[in-house]
Amino acid sequence: RRVRLLAETSMFVALSLVLSYLKIYQLPYGGSITLGSMVPILLLAFRWGLRVGVFGGAVFGLAKMVLDGWVYNPLGMFLDYPLAFGLLGIAALFRERPLLGVVAALTARFISHFISGVLFFWIYAPEGMSPIVYSAVYNGSYILPEMAISCLILYLLDRRGLLTLS
Repeated sequence: RRVRLLAETSMFVALSLVLSYLKIYQLPYGGSITLGSMVPILLLAFRWGLRVGVFGGAVFGLAKMVLDGWVYNPLGMFLDYPLAFGLLGIAALFRERPLLGVVAALTARFISHFISGVLFFWIYAPEGMSPIVYSAVYNGSYILPEMAISCLILYLLDRRGLLTLS
């Protein structure tokens, strides 16, 4: 069981990393819309529970930080990488309703990026625009499509009988 857990965690994190480079759209200051890069981490959470989902998401976030991260502030980096992606693990709390789990997990990820945006990226806001509005619009512009894509993929997997949560 431990070997299977380690193998699945490694595979799902690696698959998320690969999918994160299949970008539909890349925003100028970080954030992108991908071809379902959150789905493997969400599946990991559904299959193995909260702790493993949070761990797998945080490992993915750390890998993204090392490979693509912006070095700007330690707290901001924590909010935008290990915490934001670790929060995807809360999908496990909604195992019986996976689409609700996707919405909850990506909403939690949005909140982490939103806080980082308000604290550290307000300087990019157009003159006269509230940092709160700027962060909400900027982060929502890629999190909402990621949420929709993740829901669509999980829905299609479920309809085809390919969604195995155990």
